[in-house]
Amino acid sequence: MLQLQNFINGQFVPPVAGRYLPNIEPATGLVYGQIPDSDATDVARAVEAAQAAFPAWRALAAEKRGRLLVRLAELIEQNLEPLAQAESRDNGKPVALARMVDIPRAASNFAFFGTGVGHFASETHFQEGLALNYTVRHPLGVVGCISPWNLPLYLFTWKIAPALAAGNCVVAKPSEITPATAFLLGELCQQAGLPAGVLNIVHGTGPGAGQAIVEHPLVKAISFTGGTKTGEHIARTAAPMFKKLSLELGGKNPNLIFADCDLAAAVSTSIQSSFSNQGQICLCGSRIFIERPIYEQFKAAFLERVAGLTVGDPLLETSRQGALVSEAHLLKVQSYIELARQEGGTLLAGGERVRLDGRCAGGFFLQPTVFEGLAPNCRTNREEIFGPVVTLTPFDTEAEVLDWANGTDYGLSATIWTRDLDRAHRVAHALHAGVVWINTWLLRDLRTPFGGMKNSGVGREGGLEALRFFTEAQNVCVKL
Repeated sequence: MLQLQNFINGQFVPPVAGRYLPNIEPATGLVYGQIPDSDATDVARAVEAAQAAFPAWRALAAEKRGRLLVRLAELIEQNLEPLAQAESRDNGKPVALARMVDIPRAASNFAFFGTGVGHFASETHFQEGLALNYTVRHPLGVVGCISPWNLPLYLFTWKIAPALAAGNCVVAKPSEITPATAFLLGELCQQAGLPAGVLNIVHGTGPGAGQAIVEHPLVKAISFTGGTKTGEHIARTAAPMFKKLSLELGGKNPNLIFADCDLAAAVSTSIQSSFSNQGQICLCGSRIFIERPIYEQFKAAFLERVAGLTVGDPLLETSRQGALVSEAHLLKVQSYIELARQEGGTLLAGGERVRLDGRCAGGFFLQPTVFEGLAPNCRTNREEIFGPVVTLTPFDTEAEVLDWANGTDYGLSATIWTRDLDRAHRVAHALHAGVVWINTWLLRDLRTPFGGMKNSGVGREGGLEALRFFTEAQNVCVKL
């Protein structure tokens, strides 16, 4: 039985109250570890350690801070296999996906910001004959980073790396559902020689540990990725305290497929954007709109590919679909499948829980599910499901599909498939989405801003946007 500990002031320590939560393996439904059920006392200890470490960390040259982050990136790369195995077991995702995407991206996050902070330039403004103004950016101090369960180490490091690079000290909380790789990151921090207190990892629930981070008066900023309702609660708590907020929230992303597209590429990539990580990625395209002349052709090819998706033990190399992250989440997704039936949808594929033999007999597996015949404005097409469930809908005009695509409260991402360059740009600019892909999906340049419109969030992450978020601008005016 694996028992995790909090990582505070460079050491692994138990929760002060001695309480632990069960850690359940999604593929088996069995408890395989325990994690700290931390509370405000544990958070206060972490903030105290971070506050004490801040002056020296802030004073350290950016180049030296960057070298430590690059060293962390190297250690993640060296430990790729054990980290991928831990991520797969903890989250339920295929180990091949964790090995190919999650863990390499975590290393890239540290490497990118470790080197990028050295290129973080300030501005000067010369007032002829009067003054020279120059702007500097100072780290905020202690910041809170709260990450979700779907891409555990990937998104944990996406927040931590720029915060540390900019000279802040961090109190971070991973999801209590997927804590394993965050725990292992603490071990790598010790190996890398990261100064004590610079990064503190507190495990626990949102109400127990997360709320304490958000409420603590010495925590100057909150970076959160998760559900929109939780984001609303964090904003209500943090805004009156004048904390900086970065909220990356839900999505209900459209995939617009025009008749002039590369059909084979559109089908192949749409399979990925629909069902990668069992549809548990905020960027997954769950509403697929197909121009009517190619609707039947696309549908046939898409369903053929869906039939080939192997649902199985995520630790097996042959599995392309693993388990959903928890029983509660499985039940939520199943409730939306039932809703789609009630709303008049025609089930084209899937829709049933998968029962495996052997060690995974109690796992939380679900067939990739496809519906058609649903109204564009029904609940199934407007609410975030966050699972392997997609809808197919034919459209006739560009104006029609834009109206449908924009017809939700979310605005995170969208995908366009067309060979018409004018249409590609025109439609991209008309979509209410923070990220638009044209003839691709999930192709990310870490220098670009990432975030959503409407209820999909506040602020942007990535590149200079992240470094700006974790710093405060100060202008200095020198009279000539």
